[in-house]
Amino acid sequence: MNSGAGLGNLLVLALPLLLLAFLMFSQRKRGRQIQDFQASLSVGDKVVLTSGLYGTITALDDVVATLEVAPGVQVRADRRAVGLSQPESGPSTTTPDTTPEAS
Repeated sequence: MNSGAGLGNLLVLALPLLLLAFLMFSQRKRGRQIQDFQASLSVGDKVVLTSGLYGTITALDDVVATLEVAPGVQVRADRRAVGLSQPESGPSTTTPDTTPEAS
């Protein structure tokens, strides 16, 4: 009898199980990170909703986040729809060179 065949069969069964366990743990970790982020939201934060809508939080309660998406335009959204904070982007300091080149 070849004992190497038994070990090979065990690896064939163990690898998919290890992959599934890794996927479950990484998904759980990501879910925990999102919950922590959503719990840390505060008025004045610039955020992006999961639908891609950018805005600034003007009011918060346990369920609803009110965002100002344009001056004077406020939108109510489920707090769980806040996906990430808006990256801080200032005015661009680089300007394209539009001077004609001398030939």
